[in-house]
Formats: sequence, C-alpha cells, structure tokens
Amino acid sequence: MGHCDWAITDAQMKRYHDAEWGVPVHDDRQMFEHLTLECLQCGLSWGLMMKKREIFRACFENFEYDKVAAYGEDDVRRILNTEGMLRSERKVRAVINNARCYQKIREEFGSFCDYLWGCAGGRTILYEGHAEGAIPVSNGLSERISRDLKRRGFRFIGPITIYSHLQACGIINDHASDCPCYARINEEFPITRMQPDQEVGQAGPSSPTTP
Repeated sequence: MGHCDWAITDAQMKRYHDAEWGVPVHDDRQMFEHLTLECLQCGLSWGLMMKKREIFRACFENFEYDKVAAYGEDDVRRILNTEGMLRSERKVRAVINNARCYQKIREEFGSFCDYLWGCAGGRTILYEGHAEGAIPVSNGLSERISRDLKRRGFRFIGPITIYSHLQACGIINDHASDCPCYARINEEFPITRMQPDQEVGQAGPSSPTTP
C-alpha cells in the first residue's frame, strides 16, 4: 500500500493525510479552518502549521468564523501575545478580515461550501496525470476562484494558496494513485474526470461520472 510522499515525514502529518487531506468538506466551520490554515501557511512549511494547529484553534475559538468576524483590537493583541503563535500582525488581521468576507458569501450563497463547490460543479475533480505525480502549484480553477475571492475582499488567497485549499478540502483529489486514500475518496464521493487544462463546465470527453 502506497502513500503520498509528503505524508510519511512524521506521525502528525500522516494522521492529517489519512483522516483529512482530500476528504470532501461540506461544513462551513471546517472549511474556514482549512482555508485559514492555508492563509497562515503562506511562506512557511505545512509541518509548522500542523505543530501549531492547536494554538491556532485556541486563538481563533476553534475557527468559529462568526466569532472571529467580531474580533477587535484587543483580540489582535491577545492573539499576537499568545505563546507559540505566529508573530505576523498582517496574517492575524487577514484572518479576521476573511471571516467577515466569509459571512458575506454565506449570506449570498447560503454557505461558503455551496459557493466553493459550485465553482467546481459540485463534484470532486480528478485531473488526468495528477495521480501519477504531474501536479501543478496552481491551475485555471484556482486562479479563477482566487480572483473572485480577492474581488470580494479576501486576503492571502493567491492562486497557489487556493489550489492547496482545493486539494485539502477535497474539491481536487490529488492523492497518488497507489495511495489508499485515492481509491477510498473516489469510491465514496461523486467525481468528475477532467483534462489538466479543462475548465469546469466545458464540454469534452471527460464528462461527470459517479463511480
């Protein structure tokens, strides 16, 4: 049984890979946690995010975005003074800002999950070649979502960050073909097979399929 190479670096990363990474998310709180971790990770390692995850959960009240959206200056100082927390005021303020933007998307679309999955046609995407290792750092879908989120006021959400988020929350299944998670996700959730340069909604040979 194989695993994705990055998942065997330590036990914590393996637990995250096996239980969370690539599993479709349809809960707004969990989706906000995934998105926030990706934003905080900018310029840093994912291993560091995993080590500090419980600190982040404590600082941002388990990523309850309605609570985070109401934060003020006292909360910014509290977070920055928390032992072990990242000392980036820009990122802390971005998380609070993003929570407020998140609320607006929820008001417009019913939930952030509905918005994001709607961008992907409502199914987990399997891009040809990705399972064999031909994985890009960003693609047309992540660039389109990044542009739209920036237009809506989000910060620290470039196309590379968004692509990583789409992988993490299960919109794109980028597990290796010999990884047991790859087959499990494909069996348990509806999928769409697409060419690497194919946009969601385009007509073509890779039509939506349910395994």
